[in-house]
Amino acid sequence: MGVTRSASVAVSALIAGCLGYGAHAEVAAPDRPDAPVMQKASVDPAVPEASKPVAAPASPVAAPASPVAAPASPVAAPASPVAAPASPVAAPASPVAAPASPEVAVPPSESSPAPTAEVPPPVPSDPLAAAVAARLADSAPLLPRLTTKDREAIQAFYALGAFKPVWIVDGAYTAAAKAAAARLATAGEDGLKAAAYPVPVLGTQPLTEAQVADAELKLSAAVALYARDARGGRIHLPSLSRLITPTLELPAADAVLGRIALAGAQAGALLQAYNPSQPGYLALKARLAAARGGHVPGAEPTVQLPAGPVLKLGMHDPRVPALRARFGLATRTAGTLDAAPGEPDTYDSAVSAAVAGFQRRRGLPVTGTLTPQTVAALGRPDAAPQADENEGALLVNMERWRWLPADLGRDYVMVNIPEFQVRVFKDGRKRDEARVIVGKTESPTPIFSGLMEYAVVNPSWNVPPSILKNEFLPGLARDPNYAARRGYEVVYRNGNVSVRQPPGERNALGFIKFMFPNNHAVYLHDTPNRSLFAGSRRALSHGCVRVDDPFRFADSVLPDAWSGERLKKLIGKGERTIRLAEKLPVHLAYFTAYIDDVGSYRTLPDLYGYDARMKIALGLAPGSLLVAKADKPAPKLAAPRLVAPRPAAAPAAEVRRRPVREVRSVEAAPVRPARTAARPPADFGEPGLWTPAPSRPSTGWW
Repeated sequence: MGVTRSASVAVSALIAGCLGYGAHAEVAAPDRPDAPVMQKASVDPAVPEASKPVAAPASPVAAPASPVAAPASPVAAPASPVAAPASPVAAPASPVAAPASPEVAVPPSESSPAPTAEVPPPVPSDPLAAAVAARLADSAPLLPRLTTKDREAIQAFYALGAFKPVWIVDGAYTAAAKAAAARLATAGEDGLKAAAYPVPVLGTQPLTEAQVADAELKLSAAVALYARDARGGRIHLPSLSRLITPTLELPAADAVLGRIALAGAQAGALLQAYNPSQPGYLALKARLAAARGGHVPGAEPTVQLPAGPVLKLGMHDPRVPALRARFGLATRTAGTLDAAPGEPDTYDSAVSAAVAGFQRRRGLPVTGTLTPQTVAALGRPDAAPQADENEGALLVNMERWRWLPADLGRDYVMVNIPEFQVRVFKDGRKRDEARVIVGKTESPTPIFSGLMEYAVVNPSWNVPPSILKNEFLPGLARDPNYAARRGYEVVYRNGNVSVRQPPGERNALGFIKFMFPNNHAVYLHDTPNRSLFAGSRRALSHGCVRVDDPFRFADSVLPDAWSGERLKKLIGKGERTIRLAEKLPVHLAYFTAYIDDVGSYRTLPDLYGYDARMKIALGLAPGSLLVAKADKPAPKLAAPRLVAPRPAAAPAAEVRRRPVREVRSVEAAPVRPARTAARPPADFGEPGLWTPAPSRPSTGWW
């Protein structure tokens, strides 16, 4: 039979009222045996504490826990099968239940924690440890150049040891302290200043706890500062140039102290090990010791030659026999079946090669011709560097070794920018070297280390923003066919304009490029301008490094399956990416003084003027530097957003359907302000640096 809607509503209301009355009765009569578990537990003192999940009514957060709390009572749970699912509703519906029992009231600290004052660490009971803690709490500096971060690390180190001294025991230095102090006193051997790491002297008179604490912490500060300086922390590198961006491996002060303080008599050796250990650094260190000792090991003999014309290959001159004797060559070249013996006064290939080697060792232009400068250098001994300028050159270049990783890698690539040379090392030995072209003085090649990941054969070149703005747009303004005549493609994309040079013989990147992603967007690559490698001064690029024989270089760095001959067969067959099985470290370095393979000291011109700035920063020369703010990194340029000329008759819908058009020429368009990019695209780089040039590049530092 049917039931009217009004009757159904009335029955529902009646049932709801009965349920509500029953719930009210359960709260009012908690001693009923069939009462819900949660309500009974809230008032029954006989229930154990572990079975009192009644905090839910007092805290809205705990309410969902009541379905789990119900089975906690094995007796009451089966007594009321309806109570368990009803409890989530009943609990919040009865706000009176919670305050009815003081046993289940939530403490104020749990419901809303009140702010409490920070409790200071307890003062150590040992008087000496208390003095160390007090000295660390004192704001007086331990050493002038010690950073706040290092001081906090020192405090953390002592806090872990209950502030007990580690260097001074019973009023005397430990064996580790003595060994570390001896190394600090000889810091000058590594080009550092011993005065920067003073070691307190413990006298014969007993010291107070405060004096012991001060001496203890000052020795710790000296040890931590030495380790930091040994890894390159002496100079704020942005004050030299924004293009000097190595990743320094600066050790934490607490790690240094934990290692050195427990080393005993080996503490000095471990502390010295923070200095570079590469052969190039050790050779400069030996040169520095020889210079300060007043002698130079392996000095070359001299020869006094009279003035005369410049000698080139094949010329005859009476001075040649003296040159042969100077370089230990035969009196004349030996005869062969096809040629008679040479004449003693002939300036042949053997003499030219010996002269070229001498020029290289003395830092002269390596031409192999006997110039007046070479004649003068032959008559001068390779004297020890003077304590003023030449010692400064040694110290500056020793400091640059600290910018490199402690481990250069089993295999790696090293580019020495002022030398215009790249070398490839395999298993620690030099495998190959080649001439390179580096950045001009107004667009220097940056100094940093990266990881080569892949090479690209037949690369295309997207014109970087700096070149697009400073060179390309003015060319388009003068000549609408500027792009087409040079083989460039101007691409309109969503109202923006980009310029691309497709692969080919005229491509600015040549036939291959070697990529090690970095924030400067520079890399190693080929070039169509082969004749530029003939010059002795090869600072001609916009920042990237151009390699003289890129396919021979590829033989050294790419997997064995990709030989130079195989790569040449890919030319003209489209862009091809070849990934390295293991990332190869690439170090772009800047050494103006070094020891070459035969042990001769060589100096190079300071291409970018960094030597003078470093001498000022190290206190070797008077002057000051304009320190760049570390919290304001160099801004990044984005591709200029240009407005493409739109035909008047073309409707907007047609433009949306055809967002990309490639053309061979374009009229110059006004440049709109562009948003900066966080990181340069991987295909930008040569011949423009991503790091922007100033508004007046002819006089700007960058």
